[in-house]
Amino acid sequence: MFFNRLIITYCSPSEGGFFKAHLYFPKEYPLRPPRMKFVTEIWHPNIEKNGDVCISILHEPGDDKWGYEKASERWLPVHTVETILISVISMLADPNDESPANVDAAKEWRESYTDFKRKVARCVRKSQEECS
Repeated sequence: MFFNRLIITYCSPSEGGFFKAHLYFPKEYPLRPPRMKFVTEIWHPNIEKNGDVCISILHEPGDDKWGYEKASERWLPVHTVETILISVISMLADPNDESPANVDAAKEWRESYTDFKRKVARCVRKSQEECS
């Protein structure tokens, strides 16, 4: 199952963009997390170039084998679509460039914020054109 269309708007360099995403729920939901994928192009350190969202709340439950995340930061069956969206919106506004899914975006976020904002602005314009 997935939401056919999820539009997220948030305040950050991407303010004003209309970014569509799908949530895919496994048969084992809520024991296992859904997967989230942006289908609108978006430039962000925690979103892979193919649109897959990399955020702790959507990682498989239990201990992180590398010790980076606490089990309490990962998927728990008490999470809802609302808590997922709140976490993703927070991530969009405040990227975690220490654990990036898109290394190029994270590097640009840290080292060339002007170029980062320029790429984000292009994604915003493209999303607005696609939405109209």
